[in-house]
Parts: sequence; C-alpha cells; structure tokens
Amino acid sequence: MNDTPVIAIVDDDMSVRRSLHRLLPAAGHPVETFTSAREFLEWLPHHRAACLVLDVHMHEMSGFELQERLAVPVIFITSHDDAPTRDRIEKSGVAGHLWKPFDEQAVVDAIRRAVETKVP
Repeated sequence: MNDTPVIAIVDDDMSVRRSLHRLLPAAGHPVETFTSAREFLEWLPHHRAACLVLDVHMHEMSGFELQERLAVPVIFITSHDDAPTRDRIEKSGVAGHLWKPFDEQAVVDAIRRAVETKVP
C-alpha cells in the first residue's frame, strides 16, 4: 500500500481533471485523477486519499453514490445548479462544494479545509 495521501480528482470531464492536476501540485498537494468512480474504487484499496474532489453527475455511478461508500472528506463539483442538486449537496454532509466553473483559489481553500476535517 502507498501511504502517501493524495488529493483524488474524480470527474468525467478531461478539462477539469487536467486543470486540477496542474493547479494542486503547485499548491503543495499530490494528485491522482480518475475518469470514473469505478476507476477510483479500483485504485483505493492500495492507496490513501486525503480528500476527494468529486463530480456530482457522472456516468455509471454518481458522485452522491460514491460519497456514500467512503470515509474520506469529499468536495463536490458540479455545473448542475438546479434545486434538487443544491438540496442533495446541502444534505450530503460533504466537506465542501463548488459550482463549475470555479475559482482556482476556491478549490485550494476548499481542499485545505477538507484535509483538516476529521471523518468519523
């Protein structure tokens, strides 16, 4: 097992993965990116995630479904600014959430807060 905790990015949008993969190491965070929840779950048994930046709406498994299976701080990111999504995010207990497009500093700040969060 690799014990170095990383920030895991799970988003089916390549441009989001690419931009966060460039941004976060510059802010001092090691990063791994994944195109799907399934890909992340295959990686997880052998690695540690300090925080998960997770797209809400993805194919196969939604961010909400993945979050329910994990004991790691989650930051949801989404471009779906509709009432049902906002309501579900608010009730999900995540460490933070951001609407796409998001400000780079907002991502760094949300990750800092999430990494400091203690998950039961």
